[in-house]
Amino acid sequence: MTEMKNMQIKDGLLSKVANYYTAKVAKYGDTPMGVDWNNEEGQMLRFKQLLKVVRNTGKFSIHDLGCGYGAMFGYMGRRFQDFTYTGCDLSPEMVARANERYGDNPKASFVVGAEPPGIADYAVASGIFNVRLNHSVGEWIGYLESTLDILNHTSKYGFAFNCLTSYSDKEKMRDDLFYADPCKLFDLCKHQYSRHVALLHDYGLYEFTIIVRKGD
Repeated sequence: MTEMKNMQIKDGLLSKVANYYTAKVAKYGDTPMGVDWNNEEGQMLRFKQLLKVVRNTGKFSIHDLGCGYGAMFGYMGRRFQDFTYTGCDLSPEMVARANERYGDNPKASFVVGAEPPGIADYAVASGIFNVRLNHSVGEWIGYLESTLDILNHTSKYGFAFNCLTSYSDKEKMRDDLFYADPCKLFDLCKHQYSRHVALLHDYGLYEFTIIVRKGD
């Protein structure tokens, strides 16, 4: 009974998140504000941190969970030569926008869902843990941890994700957002996933990025 209740909570949570971002992209279009970022400069800086997980010098594959309208694929196309990309998003409208932009590119594919299909060399998630809406902190942490498990089992060499930081200025923190403790998540990743974990908290935004590398 408890497991069924938890599944119902998660399904409801994912539905609300999908509706939230569908409304954003309908209002602001294929722009950083359409995925709830303030500007393109910050969006590109986040991509730069997350993609530090990529160590391959040759061809590689990557999952982008919460891909929005595919902005990361556009960024990667300017910086990498030989890769394949799968974007996955809860919002059908987001995926439709991504397909309009990049659906004809043989390097890219986009799917609707809460979990990427198959296993890629790497997996990343940008901004998907920020907007808590009216869910309890406990519910949101459960969602976050289950999503990290997804990133782990859908990646071969490593994964990366970002969160708003609990070290943000208190007067600027919003009740509908989730501010994670970077030390706790670093510890979780070290114990759950790999000995090789990096915490990046030095790039000028009120957030942090964690990179988990698999291997010896």
